[in-house]
Amino acid sequence: MKKLVALAALVAMTSPLWAATQSVTLSVPGMNCATCPITVKKALTKVSGVSKIDVNLDRREARVTFDDAKANVEALTRATKDAGYPSTVVGVAQ
Repeated sequence: MKKLVALAALVAMTSPLWAATQSVTLSVPGMNCATCPITVKKALTKVSGVSKIDVNLDRREARVTFDDAKANVEALTRATKDAGYPSTVVGVAQ
């Protein structure tokens, strides 16, 4: 029983207590055709914790909503870069 309580305490200490949904806008200047947003969205969808993606070709931006306990901005920008579309952060909102 003591081992179970100790294990539960360890899990509670190592898991994020204040996980929250975050939104970030990424500038993706390399998007220049109608299929580019599809590729960017598909890459971002593969990042664990992403719940919503809105890609705008005209503004060359992607707005991503994600669980900050499972994903972070670095993972998002890495995903777009690996898909051939390097991105940078424009804005972050909660």
